[in-house]
Amino acid sequence: MRKKSPSLTDAELRLMEVLWDKGSATVSDVVEGLPKNVPLHYSTVLTTLRILENKGYLEHSKEGRAFVYRPVIGRDQERENAVTHLLGRFFNGSPELLMLNLVEGRKIGREELQRLRKRIEEEKP
Repeated sequence: MRKKSPSLTDAELRLMEVLWDKGSATVSDVVEGLPKNVPLHYSTVLTTLRILENKGYLEHSKEGRAFVYRPVIGRDQERENAVTHLLGRFFNGSPELLMLNLVEGRKIGREELQRLRKRIEEEKP
């Protein structure tokens, strides 16, 4: 049996994006909220929503005949979880190594770097 991933897969993230945007949604609402280039069947979305609920990302309530899903974990919290996972897995827990990789790999543009410098200056005690 495959080990359950603590982080979101690409497919799970697509569904979470719809739920974060909508706040809550039925399975049909999620299917309709997906980008048109991501045609997923109702049953696939339902299965993935159940997996997300088992992972602790969602909860549901029954409204009439439909289950309505809502996020338990917010987008910002998940971003923080993802960065923590990335730091631990590839950068020995070091934010500095991550930032150096982004800067040296020219993945941060000049304007972004200026904004980061300003933000770092604002954070100094």
